[in-house]
Amino acid sequence: MNENGVTEEDRALFAKLGAWLATRRLETPAILFLESVRPLSFVGAQGMYFLEPFARAIFDITEYERMARLLERRPNIEVLVRAIEDAADAREAEARKAKDRKEGA
Repeated sequence: MNENGVTEEDRALFAKLGAWLATRRLETPAILFLESVRPLSFVGAQGMYFLEPFARAIFDITEYERMARLLERRPNIEVLVRAIEDAADAREAEARKAKDRKEGA
């Protein structure tokens, strides 16, 4: 656990969300949204708790609750943004490798 109270499990959850967003090429809007609502992170997390009954139909509830708890703290927004950026970088690196293999063949 680091100074923000983020465990390796929490980082894995952020990485999972980052990979999901990067796969759909939504990293830029997601990062812009997170950066713009950073001052309201606590309110947003409370909104997640409010919407939990509806989220149960779509999301794994333990991960959803953990994400809400993590997003209550502003420093964790930066951890999530980094996870999204890392996933986008990994996607781009994989695309470059695939392109290089295709051109080399």
